[in-house]
Amino acid sequence: MKNKKVIVSFIILVIIILLVGFFAIKYVKNKKQNEIQEEYIPQEEISEEQLRETIVSLYFPDKETDLLKPEARMVNVKELIQSPYNILMELLIAGPKNEKLKSIVPENTLLLNSSMDGECLILDFSSEILNYDKENEKAKDNLIDAIVNTMTELTEVNKIKILINGQTNDEFKDEYIRK
Repeated sequence: MKNKKVIVSFIILVIIILLVGFFAIKYVKNKKQNEIQEEYIPQEEISEEQLRETIVSLYFPDKETDLLKPEARMVNVKELIQSPYNILMELLIAGPKNEKLKSIVPENTLLLNSSMDGECLILDFSSEILNYDKENEKAKDNLIDAIVNTMTELTEVNKIKILINGQTNDEFKDEYIRK
């Protein structure tokens, strides 16, 4: 008799465990289906202004090492499409926002004109670009590399030709490619 009570109790316990397991699995499946069916709602709506921005890389020398480092900037896509070369050069001329980087383009330098000739971008600067630090032997190379690296971020640009006041200058007579 005692043996029968143990067996019946054991069977009832197994049935209870099976029923609890069955309903637990059913509950989890229903919860997952409800999650899949719910519409994704972002935490913050994306504004029109955010939709129109893209990230560009500008190159400036590090104040300590003098090595070129990229600085990411958000730029309005509509402006970038209208005049990409002018926008990027204006940002490069304006200098870095990061205080660990230093400006590379000499003060008061203006971009007079920019145009594409095949895959070569021709940049015409005012004569102030010649005012780079001539005592620093890396200054000219950093200036050229900063311009080339920044402008070749655009897929159509593979080479850069630098003019001064519309003329070829002995200091910048070559066509430059990204290193």
